[in-house]
Amino acid sequence: MDPELLRTSFAVVERRAEFALKYFYSHLFWHHPDVRALFPRDSPEDKERQRDRLFAALALVIARLEGPGLHDYLRDLGRDHRKYLARPEHYTAVGGSLIAAFAAVSGSAWSAEVEKAWDEAYGVIAEAMLDGAGRAESEGEPSWWDAEVVGRAGHGDLAVLTVRPHRRLPHVPGQHVSVSTPRLPGVWRPYSVGNAPRADGTLDLHVSLVADGVLSPELVRRTRAGDVLRLGPAGGRLTLRTPVERPLTFIAAGTGWAPVKSLLEQLAAEPGPYDEARLFVVARDIAYLYDRAALDGLRTRLPRLDVTVITPAPGRPKLQATERLLTALGSRAKWARHDVYLAGPPGLVREVTGVLPGLGSDPARVFRDDLPPTGQDQARTLGPGEWLLQRPRPHWHGTPACPGPRDAPADG
Repeated sequence: MDPELLRTSFAVVERRAEFALKYFYSHLFWHHPDVRALFPRDSPEDKERQRDRLFAALALVIARLEGPGLHDYLRDLGRDHRKYLARPEHYTAVGGSLIAAFAAVSGSAWSAEVEKAWDEAYGVIAEAMLDGAGRAESEGEPSWWDAEVVGRAGHGDLAVLTVRPHRRLPHVPGQHVSVSTPRLPGVWRPYSVGNAPRADGTLDLHVSLVADGVLSPELVRRTRAGDVLRLGPAGGRLTLRTPVERPLTFIAAGTGWAPVKSLLEQLAAEPGPYDEARLFVVARDIAYLYDRAALDGLRTRLPRLDVTVITPAPGRPKLQATERLLTALGSRAKWARHDVYLAGPPGLVREVTGVLPGLGSDPARVFRDDLPPTGQDQARTLGPGEWLLQRPRPHWHGTPACPGPRDAPADG
């Protein structure tokens, strides 16, 4: 692949992203009408989200072209796409329509050389994804797991659902699973697992309500014990990789507490000492510190864990929590020695990731999961590639500007 040529071409497509997205789906459904069955949702909002998620995944691939782990990411993506009942012929159809859309919107920037680069790139992407799907099939892994809801704890507009898969779902602390409900067929969203593996196979899913979300209102407001959800295979790379003798810093904001909690449970369960660990728990309001009993229990099990809880001052805006977090991080030392595990709303994660190197952290030792965001998160101007990951709402003439930043969780 020619990474520079692909990035340059993709930048041209980005400038006409909305038209490219519509052209892609029109071309795909016209030439392959059977593919419509993979997109059962019919409202304009649902179609828009489906389009955005496809191109969000593509933007992540473009961003990782020369980075480590691209093929592993693509294999995991192909393994996960089995839940959509995607077959090899669908990959061929999508590739043809994708390149047709890119050619249609690129104008004079499109050439035989660019088309060849995209043909080769998509071939690599499809091959890796099909390899991941094939490996899962050969190992007898189901396309999804049916899981009964066996417990529910409500915390305002947040719910912790405890589910028991009918067949054990392998996972390691820090990973996430995609979730769907029969009441919204075809709609899947990723949620982090909030516990280390248990003997009974149950998983805790921490779900925060996203006001304009599709799945989160169903899970938070209407899902009860006895309901059956579908779970995709576990994935993600926010997993504990630090030898116990290295210092650790965990930063958890909002439902980012779920994967961090599972990592801390793993740390508490492993024999042997650990050198040093510190935890920052961030909430946009004191009411959103929803798991204090579990936090207190982990403090007892990890006596050398230094815990800092951060919320805005009473009556102050919720964004003050981020300011207070950055101040607290700046007051700590030895960042060069620490591995950092970071989870929370995408805007906060980006901001903290940008600040840590200035404190002395090695960027290669800052670990987070790259999940496409589902809410509007526009705390700063979006750069190349990010526009598709989090597309701003249109500014129509004669209407007010878009609302300000919203502290929405990555999982919606």
